[in-house]
Amino acid sequence: MKSENKDYFAEKAADYDTHKSRTQNVANIGQGILKEVPFTKAMHVLDFGSGTGLLTSQIAPHVGKITAVDVSSSMNEVLRSKQDSIGCELEIKELDLTKEIVDTTFDVIVSSMTLHHIEDPAKLFQKFHFLLKDNGIIAIADLDKEDGSFHSEDTGVHHLGFDRNEFIALAENAGFKELEIQTVSVMEKPTGSYPVFLLTGRK
Repeated sequence: MKSENKDYFAEKAADYDTHKSRTQNVANIGQGILKEVPFTKAMHVLDFGSGTGLLTSQIAPHVGKITAVDVSSSMNEVLRSKQDSIGCELEIKELDLTKEIVDTTFDVIVSSMTLHHIEDPAKLFQKFHFLLKDNGIIAIADLDKEDGSFHSEDTGVHHLGFDRNEFIALAENAGFKELEIQTVSVMEKPTGSYPVFLLTGRK
C-alpha cells in the first residue's frame, strides 16, 4: 500500500549520501548501535526511516535480514540501487508505520534521526513494542533538543529534537525496560554543534 504522504526528500535523495556531516553522523550512530546490540545472523531487524540505507548498510553484515521502512519513494529508490551491495537479505517497504500495519515481528528495531519527523512518538513507541518479539531490542538515535536551526528547510519536522528524560519516558510508558541513553555523535553544521543520542532498551 503506497503512502499518501508528501515526499519531503524528493529533491535531496540523489545526493543525500554526499554530505559528509550526515554520513559521518550515521556512521557514529551505527558504531554506537553495534557496540550496544548483540546482533546475530539469525536476527530480523526493522530499520525505521531507513532513507538511503546508511544505517542498514552498517548493520547488514551482522544480521540475517533487514526490513527497511520509509515513506519517501525517492529515498527508497536510492536504497534499491544499493540492494546488491547490502550484506544481508533486504526487504524495502514504502509505508507509514504510524498508520499502517506490518504483519511481522522483529528481533531488533533500529532508527536513525527519524523520530523528530514523527508527530506522535509516544504512539510510535507503542507500535515498536507491539512489533518486537519478547525480549526484543530497540536502538533509536535522534537529536537533543535544539533551537530550530538544525533544519534549514522543511522536511516535515514535528520536534526540535528531544529532551532525553522525556524521550526515555516515552519508551518506558510503552512498556520498554533496561533503558539506557548516551551521546553517540555530534553533528557539526555552520549553524552550530548538535549532539545526537542513542536510546536502547528491551521489550
